[in-house]
Parts: sequence; structure tokens; C-alpha cells
Amino acid sequence: MLKQTVTGLTLAAALITSPVVVAEGGGNKAMIAPGLYSFTVEHDGEKVEVMRNQNPENKVHELYSTTIRGMPQPMRPFEPHDVETIGEREFVEYMQQSQSDENVLVVDTRTEGWHYRLTIPGSVNVPFTVMKEEESAADALDEFGVVTNADGSYDFSKSKTLAMFCNGYWCGQTPTLIRAMLEVGYPAENIKYYRGGMQAWTSLGLTTVGDAE
Repeated sequence: MLKQTVTGLTLAAALITSPVVVAEGGGNKAMIAPGLYSFTVEHDGEKVEVMRNQNPENKVHELYSTTIRGMPQPMRPFEPHDVETIGEREFVEYMQQSQSDENVLVVDTRTEGWHYRLTIPGSVNVPFTVMKEEESAADALDEFGVVTNADGSYDFSKSKTLAMFCNGYWCGQTPTLIRAMLEVGYPAENIKYYRGGMQAWTSLGLTTVGDAE
């Protein structure tokens, strides 16, 4: 009897903490985080519901279905700078914050073609190459809340918190942009590196937008 009770309690605990729960009407429903099935963001002026694809037959998007890609990035590629590497749940929190806080920005660092082909809802496109030219660098830093002083120096006191991503664990575009930003003095604590990027996002069946949908 005691063994059966313990087994029952263990099973109940597993169901409570499991990321897949039984949905109303039967069947399984995949969650994003505990108690979070979906949320809404604005993308290009339209509301987009972000959730995991609930179709059991859904496959990873064809753009990210192959495995022969570049070399994986380190977990902390910016040392000695203390840039935080984040996962999906932390990234989603920044996505939600960005909808009501103008000081939080979700940034797709890939080139324009990749961004419009397929991206994460609510993101803005700032290609990793922007810091190579003075004019484009100034525009990007301005969008990030940085003030350029008359003498050409930067004031980072109102710099935004940036959750940045590119194609995946193996993609070097976000690290390239972050390093360039750190070189000019952007505060490391205001940069969040979503290392998994599009590869991880699509592998979880999370909502994407773009021409390749």
C-alpha cells in the first residue's frame, strides 16, 4: 500500500512539472514555460501569437533541418566581458518585456535576407555588419539608445537591454556584432546572447514569421 502511495505521489509530481500537460478535451499540449502556452507580440504593426506548434506531426522548418553547419559557439564567447548567454525561457521573458518596455529590444543580427525569410516575432533586424561603417554604426547605436556626443564619444547611460540572436549555436553573426559593440564600450550587462537562435527556436516548434512560412 505504501509503495503504491509513493508511486502515485511521484507520478503526480511528474505531471505537475512536466512541460507537456493534458489539454482540455484530451491530447497533449506543449508549454513554453510553466503555465505559459502562448503570448502576443507586435511584429511589423501586426499582433502575432507566439506558441509551440501543437501538431504531433510537425517537423523542424526546412531551413534548419540539416545538421552540417558551422562550428558551435562557446557558451561564453565574450570573456572577459560578462555577457549573459540565455536560453528560450529567458529569451521569451525579454520578448514579453519588450512589448511594454521601450528599453528592451529583441534583435535579429542576421543579414536582411535571412530576417525577412524567417524570423522570431517581435524582433528588429540589425545586421551583424552594421559596426563596420561609421554611418550605419551610428544609426544602430542610436536605435539601441546610445547618445553620440559632440566630440564623437558615446554616452551609454540610456542604452537598451538587447536580446540578440542569429541562425543557431553554430552561427557567428551575433558574436561578431556583440564583440564590435563591446569594443566601443556598450555595457556587457545590457547584452543577452540567445545562443540557440533560429535553430533552437524552430526545433521547439515555436512561432516564426516571414516569407518562408
